[in-house]
Amino acid sequence: MKKMLQNINRKEVVFIIIILIAIAILTLLPTGFQKQEYHFTEGVRAKVISVNNLGIHSSGIFKLGDQSALIEIETGSHKGEQVQANNMLTGSLSVDKIFQAGDKAWVLLGFDEDNKINFANMIDHYRIDKEILLIGTFALVIIIFSGFTGVRTLLSFTFTLLSIWKILIPAMLYGYNPLIVALLVGNVLTVVTLLSVAGFTRKAYASIISAVTCSIATCLLAILFGSLFNIHGAVMEGAESLLYAGFMDLDLTLVFQGGIYLACSGAVLDLAIDISSALEEIIHNNPHVTKTALMKSGLNIGKSVVGGQTTTLLLAYMGSYITVMMVFMAQGTPFMNILNSKPIAAEILHTFVGCIGLVLVSPLTSLICGLIYDWDSNTAQNQG
Repeated sequence: MKKMLQNINRKEVVFIIIILIAIAILTLLPTGFQKQEYHFTEGVRAKVISVNNLGIHSSGIFKLGDQSALIEIETGSHKGEQVQANNMLTGSLSVDKIFQAGDKAWVLLGFDEDNKINFANMIDHYRIDKEILLIGTFALVIIIFSGFTGVRTLLSFTFTLLSIWKILIPAMLYGYNPLIVALLVGNVLTVVTLLSVAGFTRKAYASIISAVTCSIATCLLAILFGSLFNIHGAVMEGAESLLYAGFMDLDLTLVFQGGIYLACSGAVLDLAIDISSALEEIIHNNPHVTKTALMKSGLNIGKSVVGGQTTTLLLAYMGSYITVMMVFMAQGTPFMNILNSKPIAAEILHTFVGCIGLVLVSPLTSLICGLIYDWDSNTAQNQG
C-alpha cells in the first residue's frame, strides 16, 4: 500500500480530487427531464407469495390478459403488508414477464387519500441486487489486477457513465446539435479516461493527441458515408418513440452519426493507449533507441493489434444484430437485398468507419510517440 501511494504524484492527486468533485456534481445535477412521481404512488420491492394464472390467455408462444399475484411489500412506507397485484400481458415477448412464487418484483403502489393501497402494478422482476453484485465483482477484479490504476479506471468509468446520462443525452433532448455535443463530450471523456489510466505521462499525451485526431476523422467519415448511404436516424432502436414522445425537432440522423462517433472513439482510445504503452516499454528497456526504430516498432505492433481489434469490432456489432441476420436467412432473403437493407447498411457503416479509425490511429500514435519519446531518449525515464 505504501509503495502504491508513493507512486502517486501531485498532479495525479489533484486530478483525482477534481474527478471526484465532478462525479459528485454530476450525481446531484438534475437532467431537467425528471417527471414528478404521480401523486399518491410509490415504487417498492416486493416478494411474490403466490400467483394466479387463470387470467392468462395463450396464443402459441404469446400470452395475453393479466396475471394476479399475492405479494409481500419489502420496502417503503407499507413494508410488511401483503396485497394483491396485477401483471398485465400485451403479447410482446420483449416486454411481458411472468412471475412465479418466490420471485422478487419491482411494484408500483397507488394510494387513496387515507394512504391505503388501492392498486399494485408489477413493473418487472427486481434486478438491482444482481446488478450491484455484478458491478461489485467487476470493481473487485479490476482493483485486484490493476491496483491503484484500477481505482482510477473505476473513477473514469463512473465519470463516463454520468457524463453520458447527465450531459450528453439531456443536451440532445434540449435540441443542441447532437454531433457537436457528441464530439465535445466524447473528447472530454477521452482525455479524462487516458489521464486516469496512464497518469500525467508522455504515453497519455501521445494517446490523447492520436485518439482525439482519429476520433474526429471517424466523425467526418460517419457524416460523409452516412449521407452517401442515405440512412435516416430512425434506423436506431427506439428512435421513432422519441418523435412520438413529442421531440419532433430532433435530428435523428445527426444523433445516429454522433452515436457512430462515440462507439468508434472507445475502440480508437483503446488502441492508442496500447501502442503508446508498448513503445514506452521499449524506451524504458532500450533508452538509446532511435526515433526511426521506435516508430517502426510502433507500426509493427499496430499491424498485429489492428487485426485483432477490427475483428473484435466486427463481432461486437454483428452480435447485436444476430437475430436480424437470422430473420433474413430464415426468410431466404437475397444477399443483395440484405446488403441494401437499412439495418445491415447501418451496421456496415458502424463497423467499417470504426475499422478505418483503428487503422489510422496506429501510424499516428507511432509518429507522435517517436517525436515525444525521442526528446528524452538518453534516459530511461518517461514522465511528463
